[in-house]
Amino acid sequence: MPTRRGLLDCVERYAAAAPLPDTRVVPVGGLDVPVGSAAWPHPARPRRGAGRVTAADVRAAVELQEEAGLPAAVEWVTQRTPSLGAAAREAGLVVSEFPLLVVDDPVELLLPPGVRLYLVGSEDPALPHYQHLLETGFAPHADDAHPDDLEGPSAARAEVLRERVATGRTVVMVALEDGQPVGVGSHSPVDVDGSEITEIVGVASSPRRRGRGVGAALASALVAQARETAELVFLTAGDDDVARVYERVGFAWLGATGVAARPPGP
Repeated sequence: MPTRRGLLDCVERYAAAAPLPDTRVVPVGGLDVPVGSAAWPHPARPRRGAGRVTAADVRAAVELQEEAGLPAAVEWVTQRTPSLGAAAREAGLVVSEFPLLVVDDPVELLLPPGVRLYLVGSEDPALPHYQHLLETGFAPHADDAHPDDLEGPSAARAEVLRERVATGRTVVMVALEDGQPVGVGSHSPVDVDGSEITEIVGVASSPRRRGRGVGAALASALVAQARETAELVFLTAGDDDVARVYERVGFAWLGATGVAARPPGP
């Protein structure tokens, strides 16, 4: 394993490379702002080697995002750009920090009896439904939604996901029981200077089946599948409790991901 500093550098290089296939990246002060489809937005991030990011940089980046119809969003590795949180707050954004973890010593966990895992193909008619579950995390009634009921932004995102799955830029895995999804997750591999790095995102299990280890086993399977080609697998957990679940499947704490966004509306 590289050193902690080397791993953080890999995460930053991944984040810089991930938007390149489908956006134009606009430099704004010390930030890079990917401008592309609102159906699959990428956050602004500190530009490597650009130095300190100011509140004025954040305001200008957010203005560009909103003019382009994109959500106001800035993300960074807090250990690499520790002053950005204060700059984002000064610019009027709400700042949160989340655990950043990397696969260290992967552990294979078995699924409960009767639950089966499948890799989702781009032509799967249920793909829009799985995209909805990736976004909602099995919020109430989300797992009862029908793919044909999805409209607007959700439908547009599902079409982008279909293209990403077809080209291998996103891998979606679903856990089914009696034909119904009880867990879903994905990872998005990116070639970074000849080495594949991937980020696991959106792992969720149905509240009706929680406590059975579906989520942890799904994460374990995603890691195993990702490591067939990726040299580094990382993720950002939703909170410390979720991070401890990932520790069970072989993740280790690496640092923290800073996230800045507009305050929620009334």
